[in-house]
Amino acid sequence: MRQSKADQDCWKGLPAPSLEDKVAFLSDARSYDASMGAVEVRQTHMSWVFLAGDRVFKLKKPVRFPYLDFSTLAKRQMACRAEVDLNRRLAPDVYLGVIPLCVSADGLAIGEGIAAVDWLVKMRRLNEGRMLDSLITKRRVDRHALDAIVLTLSGFYRRANPVFLRPEVYLKQWKLNLQQNFTVLVDPRFRLPLGLIRYCDVALRHFLRQRSYLLLNRLQQRRIVDGHGDLRPEHIWLGDAVKIIDCIEFNARLRAVDPVDEIAYLDLECEHLGAGGIGGYIRPRVAQALHDRPPCSLYCFYRCHRAMLRARLSIAHLLAPNPRTPEQWRPRALAYLRTAAADARELQKALRISADRKAVSPHAGGSRPPPEVAHTSKLPPYCASGPASRERAERCRW
Repeated sequence: MRQSKADQDCWKGLPAPSLEDKVAFLSDARSYDASMGAVEVRQTHMSWVFLAGDRVFKLKKPVRFPYLDFSTLAKRQMACRAEVDLNRRLAPDVYLGVIPLCVSADGLAIGEGIAAVDWLVKMRRLNEGRMLDSLITKRRVDRHALDAIVLTLSGFYRRANPVFLRPEVYLKQWKLNLQQNFTVLVDPRFRLPLGLIRYCDVALRHFLRQRSYLLLNRLQQRRIVDGHGDLRPEHIWLGDAVKIIDCIEFNARLRAVDPVDEIAYLDLECEHLGAGGIGGYIRPRVAQALHDRPPCSLYCFYRCHRAMLRARLSIAHLLAPNPRTPEQWRPRALAYLRTAAADARELQKALRISADRKAVSPHAGGSRPPPEVAHTSKLPPYCASGPASRERAERCRW
């Protein structure tokens, strides 16, 4: 990508290094302290990540998308500082700071030189074997670990700043979310099952028409907060203390979430790793800690929407000029669509039950939360290989 004029002015007459130059420099073990050892390099949609010894250095790509802008040096610096500040809420000793990648007469250097040509997020390297996704794969998640996650998330959401939005803006954003998912998923280039997509879309839109007041109640009750935004198992570390990394720093709107929505997202992702019972364990305990009992239909709506969103984000990788591992994205999108369809059935069932109760009693129209489910000391159902149908039945109970 060509450097902007503003970036070029910062080099003070020195040759402007390209992104390839920066990646090559940071991939070289000689660029770090001798104790760092070999460098492991990873690439994401938005960043290059360099794992050197017990440290991690993240370089943001000079890219621009509708939802983020890293196109200039100043914007990347600002994004790096936001990443450190925001992630210190849940992982204070992991995010060590922001350091410049500099240019000098001798070439590139980390932290010193004539002028900053880019910025790096410096992190402490975590043992990836202790990430929740890895522990799920090894079937080594116990009740103690899940209780620690509950305690961490409950405290985080209690402290999180509420987000103030106008009701009409909030509902408009939800309609846009559904439309964006639908538009991408029905693209004929992807050859996804249109009937399945329409079935899920109809259920979500039906909820938005008939139960929008539930979303507005959450807004009115200050339940929409500046949260994490990307609460997945691969971002939760279970070591000496729970640390949750990689929150969304580049777009505050994507962090403006209902905690119930984030738990639904975590539930969905754990289920896709074969651990559907984790969400059923965490959800009621976080709800109890937050003194919050939202209706079943709201949780089903959040989960169904998240599954559709994940299907869309998966298949959208194929729109890139040179997508990484292109063979995996369509099967992954199909898997999320099947989950979305199961959630859509639960959503329709919850809406029918609510309508039936309202017909019998005018005081049972859905504003009163359903009864709580007593907590048990039983381990999550996935540990006992419970059937998927039972997990779905448990999903909508509180």
